[in-house]
Amino acid sequence: MAAVNHCEPDRIPIDLGGHRSSGVMAIAYSKLKRHLGITSGDIYVYDFIQQLAIIEPDVLDWFGVDTIELGRGFALKPEDWQDWVLPDGTPCKIPAAVHPVKTGNDWCVYHEDGTLVAIQKEGCLYLEQINWPYMATGEDAGFTDLTEAFDRMMWSKVGAPPAPIGYDPRGLQELAAGARALRESTDRAIIGLFGASLLEGGQQLFRMDNFLAMLAGDKARAHRFLDRLVEYHLENLRKFLSAAGPYIDIILFGDDLGMQTGPQISPRTYREFFQPRQKQMWSESKRLSDAKIMLHSCGGIYPLLPGLIDAGLEILQPVQTTCKDMEPERLKREFGKDLCFWGGGSNTRDILGLASPEQVAADVRERVAMFAPGGGFVFQQIHNIMADVPPENIVAMLQAVNA
Repeated sequence: MAAVNHCEPDRIPIDLGGHRSSGVMAIAYSKLKRHLGITSGDIYVYDFIQQLAIIEPDVLDWFGVDTIELGRGFALKPEDWQDWVLPDGTPCKIPAAVHPVKTGNDWCVYHEDGTLVAIQKEGCLYLEQINWPYMATGEDAGFTDLTEAFDRMMWSKVGAPPAPIGYDPRGLQELAAGARALRESTDRAIIGLFGASLLEGGQQLFRMDNFLAMLAGDKARAHRFLDRLVEYHLENLRKFLSAAGPYIDIILFGDDLGMQTGPQISPRTYREFFQPRQKQMWSESKRLSDAKIMLHSCGGIYPLLPGLIDAGLEILQPVQTTCKDMEPERLKREFGKDLCFWGGGSNTRDILGLASPEQVAADVRERVAMFAPGGGFVFQQIHNIMADVPPENIVAMLQAVNA
């Protein structure tokens, strides 16, 4: 938290698995455990969509990891898990609340009404969204059915702990109890994943092409939808923070705004549709808790950063420096006083899975030297560690951070 507050800490803090885009795919994690000589414990896949593993305390301690996800305070009983097998044949446990069905050679997740929500095709290592609830709808009636719509969308339907705990009174009691117990058990920074995407939320419900077309060609409808979406998110935000707010250090919002070549939308479109609504949510979050505001946004979002800062953003991750205009030196120079850069510490696209351990370590040291001075930097690789990354490279990456 010293680093987040732009104080230079005694060592660079490390995030590994503190949220759903700083983790390790379970196939790679199984290999890492064997490489480290850890033979005990099952492989627990807490995020079934991306097939990310729970990183066990011994491994967190091994690498000096400073973060933990709120979800680690939940799904602590054997009955919360069920047996499954990873695509490479590795036995594992997945949440009991997830119900994958083998259909031919593919794994499918269905809604209770039979709607196919997500699919993992043979040869693929993760689930893919296959249903967009608003894709075929005509004129809206106030978008009053958002709860039902999200229940038919992969990222909501296939939840990760604390899910399937809800925001009903009993669920909020369980959420508060689990968050309190986790806080009492760790001095790691606790990250509470909330989400509340706007651009991405529209894309998940309408499909990407349809929602982008709406932003350009039917602005009135887009505003109606986004107004209702913010109401929906604010209602849940108040409930979430009433239970977990006293126990978390960071609240994570998510909205993938970028591509390899720059933002998906222009700064003008961002300011018209998204900045005021993000500001509304982030201001409410600050009113209700002391948690720092983190945004997960992949891609090249350099032109949007001034607007995000004005909206109240404090922490940016995963800092995809391999995209247009996202060079570490530029980001640190122009926005280092306003943003904590949480990520950008290892080039996952070109180096982590492809280079030698020595080259991986050199890449990390170069990036750390640019990001770390003066604080405002938490190390994580650029997004999750993929299944084919050699364990030697993972070790080299993490050991180089404070070498």
